[in-house]
Amino acid sequence: MFKEAVYHRPTDNFAYAYDERTLHLRLRTKKGDVDKVELLHGDPYEWRNGAWQFETMPMKKTGSDEWFDYWLAEVQPPYRRLRYGFVLHAGEETLVYTEKGFYLTPPADDTAYYFCFPFLHDVDLFHAPEWVKDTVWYQIFPDRFANGNPAINPEGVRPWGSEDPTPTSFFGGDLQGIIDHLDYLVDLGISGIYLTPIFRAPSNHKYDTADYLEIDPHFGDKETLKTLVQRCHEKGIRVMLDAVFNHCGYEFAPFQDVLKNGESSPYKDWFHLRDFPLQSEPRPNYDTFAFVPQMPKLNTAHPDVRRYLLDVATYWIRECDIDGWRLDVANEIDHEFWREFRRAVKAQKPDVYILGEIWHDAMPWLRGDQFDAVMNYPVADAALRFFAKEEINAREFAERLMGVLHSYPATVNEAAFNLLGSHDTPRILTVCGEDVRKAKLLFLFQLTFTGSPCIYYGDEIGMTGGNDPGCRKCMIWDDDKQHRGLYEHVKQLIALRRQYRALRRGHIAVLHADEQTNQLVYEKTDGDETVVIIINRSNQAADIPLPFNAKKKRLVNLLTGERWAAEADGLSVSLPAYGFALYAVEK
Repeated sequence: MFKEAVYHRPTDNFAYAYDERTLHLRLRTKKGDVDKVELLHGDPYEWRNGAWQFETMPMKKTGSDEWFDYWLAEVQPPYRRLRYGFVLHAGEETLVYTEKGFYLTPPADDTAYYFCFPFLHDVDLFHAPEWVKDTVWYQIFPDRFANGNPAINPEGVRPWGSEDPTPTSFFGGDLQGIIDHLDYLVDLGISGIYLTPIFRAPSNHKYDTADYLEIDPHFGDKETLKTLVQRCHEKGIRVMLDAVFNHCGYEFAPFQDVLKNGESSPYKDWFHLRDFPLQSEPRPNYDTFAFVPQMPKLNTAHPDVRRYLLDVATYWIRECDIDGWRLDVANEIDHEFWREFRRAVKAQKPDVYILGEIWHDAMPWLRGDQFDAVMNYPVADAALRFFAKEEINAREFAERLMGVLHSYPATVNEAAFNLLGSHDTPRILTVCGEDVRKAKLLFLFQLTFTGSPCIYYGDEIGMTGGNDPGCRKCMIWDDDKQHRGLYEHVKQLIALRRQYRALRRGHIAVLHADEQTNQLVYEKTDGDETVVIIINRSNQAADIPLPFNAKKKRLVNLLTGERWAAEADGLSVSLPAYGFALYAVEK
């Protein structure tokens, strides 16, 4: 047994409260090394005749990444406290793994050998809003979605869709345009809208905020936003805004005061300034987002800055009843600010969704005291590499998924924000080499994966474009220029996701991932409900065996509605190149 590969720590993704009574305990072992694992556990104060009293229960293998296997036990300690260890079986070898190391038999003379979960406190639970787990998001870049009020067009606006966008072009999209097309979103099945910034700013993207308390006049005003939110709520759609609190824009009044008054400005400590006078070339002598001089970084440790930004966050919840904040460049802001942010916005609206833009391992922000979720770029990257670019095979893709899923508690995964593309990335159909079959597989995966999926506007109708600004083209509203087959595919998947709870919240298990044929089979389970997804990511037709005993089970083809009872032990599914199938398994 490779003891050096065995790992557990009694916190974060390895030991956490799943709900008010249940603990999830995970163990990591070398891939293929351990045959079976049992959880050894007991109350720390249960003793009899001088010996600690414990029991064992089997642990379930929940997946493997490139190097490791992962095991899970769900236990409900009667007194909400636990001491525990692990019994590992590999061939004829058995070892007991504890906080103090390895033993041949379980020590019972002292509980100090064992890992400790001192007490399950309700206040320490990770609580993401329940509604998020059932939501399908739609990201809108407001200047490019729809022009509903030409009277407020910015100067020099370009005719809608007449040309490719540039970093500085405007096309007149606004909030009224979104209101006018809500029925389109309802028809697609969307239940959440994420808007990139809408506050006053000189750019078309608005990430250079000039005034956090004013809607950009080219988008509308506060009353327009109130109307949008109200109409969305009437149609069962939540609304999330973009909070750019890491940095402001060059035109932000406090920064302009510093430019004018230098060291005598009362706002000089609102920013990270290295010297005076302020200079933007060749590089700014003040901290910025990246090295962009038009985006000076805010000093969120300063009490006046904190107070101002928290007032902004609560103001828009209170005034317009928004449902969430997406936090731009969230990893570059101090943790204490985000803790205060969470307390402030949750006091205003307890089920508001807090989403951080973090592209890497985000566990430090997901311990229940800061964010409800982060943008799941690691899963997006794996999906694009497998389905679109064909850079990795099915086994590697499955291993990457398991690696990400086991990096976080299940409670975090259930609320994760799962995107494929955004205003910062190339369009997915472009990444697919404009092969619609590959795009359909990407949507199939996204809409059957655990978490809260988000569709970037226009991806559902086959819009194309490279990196910014190419990915920010005007929405196409002419049906004849939309890919309606792709739209109907996405619409059907969203409807199935709504119908089957397992597709939204279920546990995911990879049943088959062939690195040679790139056949992939996985299942989602929630209680008695099971859905199996079969994918042929290959340019050859294939007969794919179902990797489970189907005899005496009733299967439902979710794409056709066909039902039948399996008579044989094994069944296979015939799929075309880049084909797929979904089956509900009824016992």
